Amino acid sequence: MATSLPLRTASSLPEEPTTPYKQYVYAYPHQKAYRLGTDRPPLSDVWAGERLDALSLYVHVPFCEMRCGFCNLFTRTGAPEEVTGAFLDTLARQARVTREALEANGTPRFTLAAFGGGTPTYLTVDELVRLCDICEQVMGADLEAVPWSVETSPATATADRIALLAERGATRLSIGVQSFVDEEARAAVRPQKRSEVEAALGRLKEAAFPILNIDLIYGIDGQTERSFQVSLDAALSWEPEEIYLYPLYVRPLTGLMARHDTSGELWDAQRLRLYRFGRDHLLSAGYRQTSMRVFSRIGSAAVDGADDHSISEYNQQAGMVGLGVGARSFTTGLHYTTDYAVAVPEVRRIIDEYIATPTEEFRRAQWSFRMDDDERRRMFVLGMLLESGGLPVERYHERFGSLPQEDFPAEFALVTERGWVERDEAVLRLTPEGMAWADAIGPLFFSPRVNEAMATYQDR
Repeated sequence: MATSLPLRTASSLPEEPTTPYKQYVYAYPHQKAYRLGTDRPPLSDVWAGERLDALSLYVHVPFCEMRCGFCNLFTRTGAPEEVTGAFLDTLARQARVTREALEANGTPRFTLAAFGGGTPTYLTVDELVRLCDICEQVMGADLEAVPWSVETSPATATADRIALLAERGATRLSIGVQSFVDEEARAAVRPQKRSEVEAALGRLKEAAFPILNIDLIYGIDGQTERSFQVSLDAALSWEPEEIYLYPLYVRPLTGLMARHDTSGELWDAQRLRLYRFGRDHLLSAGYRQTSMRVFSRIGSAAVDGADDHSISEYNQQAGMVGLGVGARSFTTGLHYTTDYAVAVPEVRRIIDEYIATPTEEFRRAQWSFRMDDDERRRMFVLGMLLESGGLPVERYHERFGSLPQEDFPAEFALVTERGWVERDEAVLRLTPEGMAWADAIGPLFFSPRVNEAMATYQDR
């Protein structure tokens, strides 16, 4: 029997998308919907009743050697060793009380891990050793036995760091190249040379990680199909198991905000044209598209080794344990994190406050978003629909007792009318054109509560 949801008013119905590039949806709800809680429940209560046998561990390292012009991530540049060392001291304290909260409800088991940021390889080799030790010895994650991803950059993918990550069992290294064309890198305010990028890729390839991912960006000022192909072919020459194609977004408080023209339809047209060019080029080169951004090489570990515990672009479901300032944790009833900002002074303040946080405060959820049945349905839809596997209707029905088209009739009517979603056997799946508009489709399923919270968030 279907479970009914509250009737929605006309004001809460989705608006017709006018741009393909509305909102990058990698986790729902967006961090801008979180607020500092008034009750701040103990983590032992937050994790009560949750499944603990298939947890994911995410560690956020908020440091980079430089800040790219498009970057709106929570990260600080040029942090000295006294800051990174103090960060690791605090991370160990946070990990200890988090582990205690989990063990109050059973025996936690991690089946997936990731180091993100920022740039985790900004840390020195000794600091990376300590970070791995915290994850293994304090949190209990067996990094040699689970899929484990690390983000890196050309400048920090040094031989000693790469050797350490390989020794500790990392299975996936993702390097942010963005462009192999030096002029485009400068236009994106990313000062790097192609020679440095190629040298870093040579070291990564020699280490023979099961999965090498290369990130590229399209939509940079002056970028054309011809120049984009230079980057695509340069990436393909390394035979990476994955290539991510990111549309350029210019967000408030980022370096590009004051120097990049984001108005009008020309930029949208450029990005959409370059997306289609890049997609077709990678498909013809033997890659399979698994989401708007992700292309996996057919016959590689990125495709053949994929299973329910593989690293997906969309981190949607419960069971995520986050450590580090800026990291998010997901349970069935609550998503929680730390304070968040983009502006440099605010980022530094929040990192300093994290380092100075008394251990007892880590025992409680601070900034959070409480999930209800409606939000869980939306999260499920987004986590499935935006991937190439699609949204299994029966699986949704088994979980929620209703059909997705019944719960979100206006949304599915709109995307079906636009030719973005089709019914393939028992699966609702994005069409090729729908995949191109994924960043507009995702926000259609945001709840009024999330939209209101994001609209009232003060960028800082």
